[in-house]
Amino acid sequence: QVQLVESGGGLVQPGGSLRLSCAASGSIFKIGAMHWHRQAPGKQREPVATITSDGNINYADSVKGRFTISRDNAKNTEYLQMNSLKPEDTAVYYCNAWASNNGITWATYWGQGTQVTVSS
Repeated sequence: QVQLVESGGGLVQPGGSLRLSCAASGSIFKIGAMHWHRQAPGKQREPVATITSDGNINYADSVKGRFTISRDNAKNTEYLQMNSLKPEDTAVYYCNAWASNNGITWATYWGQGTQVTVSS
């Protein structure tokens, strides 16, 4: 099994910054693409950013130019640097990863989520 644990959420004023981390642990053979999603109250969960194992990156239009996704493969960790935060960025942020614990069976794993609140 692979466990994902997010950290770094909190309360920040509009225009501020936060850095989220997502650490994978457990029986890990290889991690493929890693992602960040978010879910605002009363809304569906939506993708925010993706980074593949070889570093290809995609962002949702709503966060382009403000958010930066990265990963440290040696630490099995991904990050989301969020700058110029807006109230509409308020949501629970989830990381997820496509991973294998034996090189044969692959599955999608999700973290428990971390709350980000942007408010003055």
